[in-house]
Amino acid sequence: MLTDEGGAILNERTGHWSYLTPTAASAVLILLSSTTEDQAAGQYADRYGISRDQAASDVRAVTDALIQQGVISRPPVRRSWWRWRR
Repeated sequence: MLTDEGGAILNERTGHWSYLTPTAASAVLILLSSTTEDQAAGQYADRYGISRDQAASDVRAVTDALIQQGVISRPPVRRSWWRWRR
């Protein structure tokens, strides 16, 4: 369940919910609609009127947090830059 007002993601393996701030939820929504992390950072920068470097840092912080919580994983080959864990 994600909206621009916040949200939560369920880790289906553990049953643990990860609650997201509005900023993090927005980043995830943009990530889901993007094919690359770079594309997501560009969309995030455009949407919020911030620098591309800041957007890339914000997007990376969200993905790193989700990876650390075991919600997503990075594939060894960067065909699709992220995937949900099942």
